[in-house]
Amino acid sequence: MYEEDEEEDEQEDEKTAKGELEALVHDVLAEKVSLLCKIGSGLSHAYVKADLQGLSLGEVSILGAFVHIRYLDLSNNKISDISCLSSLSQLIVLKADRNCLVTAQLAPLAYLQVLNLAHNKITSSDGICHPLLEHLDLSFNQITELSDLTAENLPTLLTLDCHGNALTHTRNINIPTLHKLYLASNQINTVEGLGHLSQLTTIHLRENQLKTLDGLTGNMSSLQYINLRANPIEDLKEVSKLHCLPFLRALILSECPVCETDEYRLEVLIAIRTLERLDKDVYEHNERQDAEEVAAISSYILLHVSINRWHLNANHQRTQHNLHMFDITTLVIKCHLDHLHQFHCQGFV
Repeated sequence: MYEEDEEEDEQEDEKTAKGELEALVHDVLAEKVSLLCKIGSGLSHAYVKADLQGLSLGEVSILGAFVHIRYLDLSNNKISDISCLSSLSQLIVLKADRNCLVTAQLAPLAYLQVLNLAHNKITSSDGICHPLLEHLDLSFNQITELSDLTAENLPTLLTLDCHGNALTHTRNINIPTLHKLYLASNQINTVEGLGHLSQLTTIHLRENQLKTLDGLTGNMSSLQYINLRANPIEDLKEVSKLHCLPFLRALILSECPVCETDEYRLEVLIAIRTLERLDKDVYEHNERQDAEEVAAISSYILLHVSINRWHLNANHQRTQHNLHMFDITTLVIKCHLDHLHQFHCQGFV
């Protein structure tokens, strides 16, 4: 009897707490909504922007009822679940950074263009599927390997920010529309699987574990800016591999061991003639002239080395030919002498 009464009291308390929470959220929303816009057929109006950042919110399921919201900022709260937002079919911008989210999964939102999930506890990029999404921020989470990032799921994505995670490679980014890719402050030791990103203009790979640059290929024909700061790149030959990028304009190598190379700026410019800026400094006209002169001298030397090698090879072939003819002559003479010897033995001579 008393236990039943206690259970009823607890349920009543929960209802009361939920009711108070809903009332509180309603009161907060009344103060935090803005931007009155036409909706539906244009005969009705509704507020379409809600700024709820920094309110220590942990539960936002009530937001599912506000179906006309287009711009929603939930930054800097204590939210662990945003699945209730799947009903907000008109969302264009969703900011849920600095919360307690463990997953990025959300039902496809037809008009969503900006999704910020930075500074959470997300461990996977699975379940992100929005047809008009252009900017996705997953930085400062706990992702060890990217997955499910495909052209089918994200056909219009332009910017992907995954810096500050625990990635060790660059595979599984299968979005050819990407223009900007941020992968700094991970544990990446190899660049691979990016050759199909032909529209990529900017890539940030600073503060990783890269020693080689084989994965940055000539197929990435739009690449203009590469940040490799604070990687253990030692050999200038690795840097010279970037000469295959026809539109590379800016390269950041500061805090890499290769910066200690003699005539570092000159050597890099000779290797990558399209560069306009190395680290923080733009190349001056006199630096370009020096690079042209050194490159011209190097080309001249290489040409003469090639010519000398050709002559040596030709002389070698001629010598081999003469030796071959000598061998044939010797063989003919030997055969003749053998023939004479046989005649002599038989008494014909």
